[in-house]
Amino acid sequence: MASSIRSFFSPGRVFLSVNGVLVAAGAFLADYNETHVFNPRWPPHAKFHNGQTMSMGLCLGAGSLYYTLRPRPAPTVDSLRFAAILGSMYWVTTLSAILYPETKGMDPEFGEGFPQMWGAIAMTGLTWASYWLEIRRLKL
Repeated sequence: MASSIRSFFSPGRVFLSVNGVLVAAGAFLADYNETHVFNPRWPPHAKFHNGQTMSMGLCLGAGSLYYTLRPRPAPTVDSLRFAAILGSMYWVTTLSAILYPETKGMDPEFGEGFPQMWGAIAMTGLTWASYWLEIRRLKL
């Protein structure tokens, strides 16, 4: 029994799960405030796309959690890889967003720079390191 609990809560699974929760909740925690959703200077269409991004994070995180934590069938390389792909998509799209014309990481009234960059890079790396840990542990 104790070994099955340890197996379920392995480092790879725990880190993939933490990433899934952060992906699902992160945009809501970062954007559901006066800088985004309640910013009166944002036009309705910008708020629409922000809502789309928050919902995308929720769906990607939920999918990643599902493929990481489902008990049956036993985890496979494909299900863990798909969990890592879903869990890293949000971070990759965060990094690519700065490449579009006239975009900035922050609105001018809140500062300068691209503060999301290092967190997105770290979470992408952690996601794939977690995948690697878990497939090694399972010898898949």
